[in-house]
Amino acid sequence: MNDMKKAYVFPGQGAQFTGMGKEDWTNHPEAREWYQIADEVMGFPLSQVMFEGSEDELKETRVTQPAIFVQSVVRARLAGSAFQPEAVAGHSLGEFSALTAAGALTFEEGLRLVKERALAMQAACELTESTMAAIVGLDDEVVEKICAGISDVVVPANYNSPGQLVISGSLSGIEQAVTLLQEAGAKRALVLAVGGAFHSPLMEPAKERLATAIMEASFSRPSCPVYQNVHASPETDPDRIRENLIAQLTAPVKWTQTIQRMYGDGFTEFIEVGGKGVILRGLIRRIEPSATTSAL
Repeated sequence: MNDMKKAYVFPGQGAQFTGMGKEDWTNHPEAREWYQIADEVMGFPLSQVMFEGSEDELKETRVTQPAIFVQSVVRARLAGSAFQPEAVAGHSLGEFSALTAAGALTFEEGLRLVKERALAMQAACELTESTMAAIVGLDDEVVEKICAGISDVVVPANYNSPGQLVISGSLSGIEQAVTLLQEAGAKRALVLAVGGAFHSPLMEPAKERLATAIMEASFSRPSCPVYQNVHASPETDPDRIRENLIAQLTAPVKWTQTIQRMYGDGFTEFIEVGGKGVILRGLIRRIEPSATTSAL
């Protein structure tokens, strides 16, 4: 492809690490202002937990999601005029970072929605014992068929890359699925240390709560297309962006399909913003080996 187009991608949960954001805060006065705003919006010293908190503290959903959002958006803003994406995408939570970086949401509005999302998901997790599992080495269709044959709630949640799919559901449903998927030849079927069944029907209570906040929030047209998780297609219309964000909580993250669509649309250079800059880059290289990846 001769037309090298550049896209920025934003990670979701799992990209947190102790000390995240501290370098930006130390070296850039404007970053301190944004971190101060973040602490005010959150109602507790989020920045302190990011800079000094333990791994366990950073794993709490109420901390993890806003921490990753703030670090990613601040990193994009510090790039100034160098940050001029032709398209953006985010993995799960990262979609809020992508929308904010592209101007669809203000920093404060984006963080308020992420705060509400984290609290809503935490509350939904406490209603039902549930979890997720990573499945490696099986075709998506095999995983989908086995999940569909289980009577308890268990569904594909994250299509991360070819041969790597995360499933989500009740504890008993995930246990049954892991056994059946191992029997079907999965190289790995590992239950994850997460708070609950994200991107599954068990997140319906969180979806209802978040929908209210999203409908009340002010959205603008983003500066570039945002490829959204629920359908792996580009959007610029604020109303459709809202609908897709609401649907996202109970729908699977179609990351494989998103990168394939973006690559097919001519985006051959992907820049990961936030986290340690390695999570999405690794997935992208497995999805489209010819793509160029880097970190901001």
